[in-house]
Amino acid sequence: MTSWGVWRHRRAVLWGAAVVVALAFLVVLETAARRHGEPGPVTTQVEALVFAPKPGPLYGGLALMMVVLTWRQRFVAAGAALGIDAVLLLVRRAAGAETIEGHSLGTGALWVMLGFAVVAVTRRTGGERVLLLKGVGLGLLLVAARKTGDTWLFITAKTRPTVLDQYVAMADHALGNPSWLAGRLVEATNPVSSHVLQLVYGQLAVAAVVVALYQLRNVAAERRFPRHHLVRTFLVIGLLGPGIYMLFPVVGPVFAYGPGASGTGGVEWAAANLWPHTPLPVSSPAPMTYDGITPRNCMPSLHTAWAVAIFIHTRRAPRPLRFAGTFWLVATLAATLGFGYHYGVDLVAGVVFVLTIEAALRSFERGWDRRGVQLLVHGTTVFVALLVSYRYLPMRMAGHPEVFGPLLLLAMASVIAGYVRTTRLWESAPAPARRPEPQPEPV
Repeated sequence: MTSWGVWRHRRAVLWGAAVVVALAFLVVLETAARRHGEPGPVTTQVEALVFAPKPGPLYGGLALMMVVLTWRQRFVAAGAALGIDAVLLLVRRAAGAETIEGHSLGTGALWVMLGFAVVAVTRRTGGERVLLLKGVGLGLLLVAARKTGDTWLFITAKTRPTVLDQYVAMADHALGNPSWLAGRLVEATNPVSSHVLQLVYGQLAVAAVVVALYQLRNVAAERRFPRHHLVRTFLVIGLLGPGIYMLFPVVGPVFAYGPGASGTGGVEWAAANLWPHTPLPVSSPAPMTYDGITPRNCMPSLHTAWAVAIFIHTRRAPRPLRFAGTFWLVATLAATLGFGYHYGVDLVAGVVFVLTIEAALRSFERGWDRRGVQLLVHGTTVFVALLVSYRYLPMRMAGHPEVFGPLLLLAMASVIAGYVRTTRLWESAPAPARRPEPQPEPV
């Protein structure tokens, strides 16, 4: 076998191993969810083929898949998806079937994506088959990521009865308890601020799909995907983040020190009803029991990580997208703090988290070099140091904010500066030589 054949064989083996690991991971999540009486990601995905789907980016996944299609094929795919949904909507209403949370669209998009997978296997060959399968896989990955994330959050609530909010709240004194300040600002500017921030916070996936579509706009013409794009970063963030939730369960200030997101339900579980009007007193922290419903999804702030990823990936876009990326980042940070969903130290950890992931993904695609390894090691070290300090040094951080506050910001700034410096050096220097991928055969 030639060196080219060996390379292709190894690549196929790696992709096969990745698919096996992903399927095994889904099976594990499905089993864990069912043990706690809830359907897992596999079940909910299968149910969406017939029943009204739960809220999720089904049409966003279809849009991502369509980047590999011609314009004519895109119109056919979109029309087929909408037509299927229209028919199913009439059938469900005639049968008296209730929709879930008012959502009844999306099944058509899922059918069309699966249909194109069948077309790729049965009617395409060579590079055209690979490209179409990549498009279908990208769309289905976005959908599966949402289902998987929901299951992850459910599992965190069921398997982590105690949370570490008191430790994080004490550590947050080093930054001046920014969630308390932001919460009062949002309350003082209601209802305008809360409506705008809730829209931004809740539609983060839509913003990501818009940016991703811009990055992938030339896939159909060039017959290949770019080496790195936003969807990869989003998926890796969503895969790794919930695992850290399991290690460092935190529910957030509005739950641990306030009335809960609903306004009343969290008071009985809260350590005290202080957020956002009463400054948090300095006291020795301890693990606290919380309900089995609220996700332990604060440390790190993945909304911050995703918003930073959008910001990074819009820097080379046209001015409207650059402005939108900046606005989305600022508004997301304001929402995470102002709604009491996160502490300030969660945001610091989220920034370091996403920059480390970006460094790893860019290094992997570009080819590992000394700069990439150094940035990955530095980001990982800072991230671990942050979590360790939040857990084991919160009283010192609260007692000496003039020391630990600047240290936290400097640690985050060092990763930001390292990322900016390294990526600029990468852009000014040629990438290490890598064997080109085989080009699709013309249709």
